[in-house]
Amino acid sequence: MNSKKLQNEKYHISAGAKMVPFAGYNMPIWYTSIADEHNCVRNNVGIFDVSHMGEFIVSGIESIKFLQKITSNNIEKLKVGNAQYSSLTNENGGIIDDLIVYCLSINKYMLVVNASNMKKDLNWLKKHNSYKAKIENISNSISLLAVQGPKASSLLNTISNADLSAIKFYNFIIDKISNIKNIIISATGYTGAGGFELYVSNKDATKLWNKIIQVGKKYNLKPIGLGARDTLRLEMGYCLHGSDINDQINPIEAGLDWICKKNVDYIGKNTIDSDRENNPSKKLIGFTLIEKRIPRSGYKIFNSNGNKIGTVTSGSISPSTGKTIGLGFIKFSEIDYKKSIFIEIRNKKIEGKLSKTPFI
Repeated sequence: MNSKKLQNEKYHISAGAKMVPFAGYNMPIWYTSIADEHNCVRNNVGIFDVSHMGEFIVSGIESIKFLQKITSNNIEKLKVGNAQYSSLTNENGGIIDDLIVYCLSINKYMLVVNASNMKKDLNWLKKHNSYKAKIENISNSISLLAVQGPKASSLLNTISNADLSAIKFYNFIIDKISNIKNIIISATGYTGAGGFELYVSNKDATKLWNKIIQVGKKYNLKPIGLGARDTLRLEMGYCLHGSDINDQINPIEAGLDWICKKNVDYIGKNTIDSDRENNPSKKLIGFTLIEKRIPRSGYKIFNSNGNKIGTVTSGSISPSTGKTIGLGFIKFSEIDYKKSIFIEIRNKKIEGKLSKTPFI
C-alpha cells in the first residue's frame, strides 16, 4: 500500500471492512453491505475515507493563465472560496481527468484529481507549464474525509468553529473542527446527498476521523466504503473516470459540455467545439431495465431491430429505488427516449428504456 494516506486502515479492518487494492491503496469496499451503507448516506449520514485522491497546488503570477490553458472551465470566474468542476483535456479533446479546482487565495489554487491518474496528471501539468506558475504535489501530506448525507451539516456543526450550513454548494472555508486547525471544509461531494469534504493534514487525520465517529453515534453515522460511493454517484448520473470517461472520450460525448466554456482557449477546444456544434457520433446516456439484472461495463446495447447501438459503461441495482440503472454510450442517431433498448446479459437480451439522469 502507498504509505501516503489511509491512516485509518487499522480502523477500517477492525470495523470489519472488506478491503481491496485500488490505485495503489488498500481501500474499504464495504463494512456491512453496499445497500445498507448507500441508504445510510441517502437518508442519514456517512463518512468516507477518500484520502487516496490527489492534491496539487498551482501558484504564481501566471497561475490563472496556466490553468486556463489546461482546464476546460472558466478559471477567471473563480473567487477565493470558490470551487469548480472541470476537466483536463488532450489535443483531441479527450478527458485526461476530471477534477475540482479550489481558489485558495489570489494566484493560489488546489487541484483535486483522481488517484489512478495522479502521476499522469502531474506529468501533463509539468509538460505544459510554460508559464510563471509553480506546481507542487501535496498528495502525501493531505488526507480527505467526506461526510455525506442530509444530517452531515447537523453533525459537523456540533464540533465545528463555523456554521457549515452557511457554506454554499461548491464553496469552501478554511477553519477549525474540534480544535483541529486549517481544515479545508468544502460543500462538495460525489453522492448527491449533500455534505462536506474535509481536507486535513495527515498528522490530524486519524484524530478528526475518530472525533466524527464518536460524535456521529447519536446521528447513526456509519463508515462507508467504495461500493456505496459507486452506487450513490451512479444514481446521480455522475461520471467515473476510467469507466464512463477517459482520454478517448470528450466532454460533449460525456454530457459535460457545461464544463467546457466557449469563450476561453484551452487544449482540445477545437474538437470539443466541433462536436458541440455538429453533434457527436455517440453520447453518454442513462438507462433502466425492466429486470433486476446487473448490466456490467462492456455489455452490448441493441435497438429493437437487433442492431448494436452502444456499450454499457456502468450499471447496478439502485438501492434507493430497487430498479436496474446504468450509463452507456449510444449512437447519437439512436437516442430516442420513447423506444426500447436491449442489453445483452449472459446471452439474453434484457429490455429497457433510455432515461434522464439523475435516476432519483
